[in-house]
Amino acid sequence: MENLDNYKSMADGVAALMYPHAEVVIHDLQRQEIVYLANNYSNREIGSPSHMDEVEFTEGDRVLGPYRKVNWDGKVLKSISVVMRNSCGQAEAMICINLDMSDMNRMHQVLGMMLGAQAEGHQLTEDNGEQSDKVAEIFRDDWHERINIFIQEWLQEKGLSLQALGRSDKRDLVLALEAKGAFQGQGSANYVARCLGLGRATVYKYLKEQRGSV
Repeated sequence: MENLDNYKSMADGVAALMYPHAEVVIHDLQRQEIVYLANNYSNREIGSPSHMDEVEFTEGDRVLGPYRKVNWDGKVLKSISVVMRNSCGQAEAMICINLDMSDMNRMHQVLGMMLGAQAEGHQLTEDNGEQSDKVAEIFRDDWHERINIFIQEWLQEKGLSLQALGRSDKRDLVLALEAKGAFQGQGSANYVARCLGLGRATVYKYLKEQRGSV
């Protein structure tokens, strides 16, 4: 990628300006992997697959979003993706900026109560249907997002919080994720281990026990 150093500098600048609320992720569209993370709070790793190899970027694809995502800890993120092109006009990178909206949402709710305004909630709208379809196409294979959503749904169903999970709860969650096929993605076990505060060996132990009993 001919402009990677420039992209890294821009990522560092955005992350520093909006610290600690913004994370910036650089995807190499040729290698189909994450090549840089600034202010990493999504628990992703450099070298993780991007899963955008089947996405066809048109000349008009420049800025996609903003759109809504859910982080591993349940925080709502407002995200935007920028298609970066080389000197030949080919899409060579995707820069994704993820903005943690939790503090701003709390402030909005407090101001809404003080002013008697109706809270708008967390829903973010897309600019138009065509852009929404493109975002869905890009992230259709994003197992990070699927794991994040499943974790939050599981916690809500059990009436638990991520911070208060005991070891047996974490084991049950790992097994529930396994039942949903969450560990098929490259690096998914490492990702779940980081999200749950477990050692990677512990996650593999739970999976081995479960698979051995089937």
